[in-house]
Amino acid sequence: MKIAIPSETDAGLESIRSGHFGHAAYMTVVEFDDDMNIVSVESVKNADHDAVGCGGVIDFVSGIGVDGILTVGMGMPPFTRFTNAGIKVYSDTTEPNVGNVARLFAEGKVALMDPANACRH
Repeated sequence: MKIAIPSETDAGLESIRSGHFGHAAYMTVVEFDDDMNIVSVESVKNADHDAVGCGGVIDFVSGIGVDGILTVGMGMPPFTRFTNAGIKVYSDTTEPNVGNVARLFAEGKVALMDPANACRH
């Protein structure tokens, strides 16, 4: 399983998570094996939100081969587009570090995002 975690830098598991997936500078792509061990980590430069808009960022993330995205939150339009594309949306608002939230995810402590909690901006 591969998940994208919106990140502020390209420091992999040491990066700080971005509070807004569309404006994140990077996506840290974390791959897990069947036992939920981290087997690879890659920092991918995100699409430029100012140039392509939210839809372009969604298309970009959808095209990097991930099964899920783990965000602080997102609005309903991106949530719906990711879900319709078969990409699961997970949310955690407690852990600012990419590596720590990836470990929480591996331990089953990160839930799917509830659409009722979508951002309203």
